[in-house]
Amino acid sequence: MITLDDLRFIDALDRTGSLSAAARSLNVTPPALSMRLKKLERALSINLVVRSSRNVRFTSEGERLVAEARNLLEQMNALPGALAGEGHSLTGRLQVVSSFGFGRLHIAPLIVRFAEAYPAVRVTLDLSERPWTESKTADVVIHIGAVRDSSWVSHFLARNARWVCASPAYLRRRGVPSHPRELLQHACLCVRENDEDVTLWRYRSDDRTPAARGRADAVRVSPAFTSNDGEVVRNWALAGLGITLRSEWDVAPFVRRGRLQRILTTWDFDGADVVALVPTRHGISARVTRFVDFLKEHFLPTPPWR
Repeated sequence: MITLDDLRFIDALDRTGSLSAAARSLNVTPPALSMRLKKLERALSINLVVRSSRNVRFTSEGERLVAEARNLLEQMNALPGALAGEGHSLTGRLQVVSSFGFGRLHIAPLIVRFAEAYPAVRVTLDLSERPWTESKTADVVIHIGAVRDSSWVSHFLARNARWVCASPAYLRRRGVPSHPRELLQHACLCVRENDEDVTLWRYRSDDRTPAARGRADAVRVSPAFTSNDGEVVRNWALAGLGITLRSEWDVAPFVRRGRLQRILTTWDFDGADVVALVPTRHGISARVTRFVDFLKEHFLPTPPWR
């Protein structure tokens, strides 16, 4: 007999692509999942997956079981809301993933408000360095920047420019660059995030001549300091260690207070809009739809950093 835990296991294995990743998502050990898989294959008398050193690939029979498992799980997840009826509270689990800095500052407080409005929804917030690429099992991923994966539906939340900033003390000491190419003579602070080329700072000219206006260009900086944590890099800039290219949501409060100074304002550096990503799988729950709408109500039309 196939159990509910078997269905959840098969669904997690399909979403993550490996036993170890599926074990992490289900909070069990890889050997326990490997034993469950063998037991399920013996019970069904079929091979469900083809194993390799790094991942697993479903057989045709396994793919059919994945489809049936997902359909049954979606029906079960939707059942409490259907039984509750129109006008009653949303129920069920909601897994949200965001980056560390943005998640702490903007998403975590919103989840408090969402929980107050919908107390029957049990929300999990995971913070990650790479929320999009490492969150195959999430219901909603808060992502900043471009999206190049058709397995997600993108919901726009907010415009987010990138500003070149430094502390007033650094600029007094080293001078204010008047052109992006002059960044090559400065100490630059870079953030490693997602799969971006963090040393290539792209910009568009704001030249007054029609032929040059809007022309795309880039400068490859030589970073004096690099970190995978944006808050660390911002704090380095506040301490006067150099010039950084950071998201508007992160540095705007410090610019308003005069602790950072925005420079090279006649050039537009590539922005990184904030979006909510939802998997394209069939049957998105009402709680996911409501949470995305809740985010839009907070960030649109004007995000809190503007």
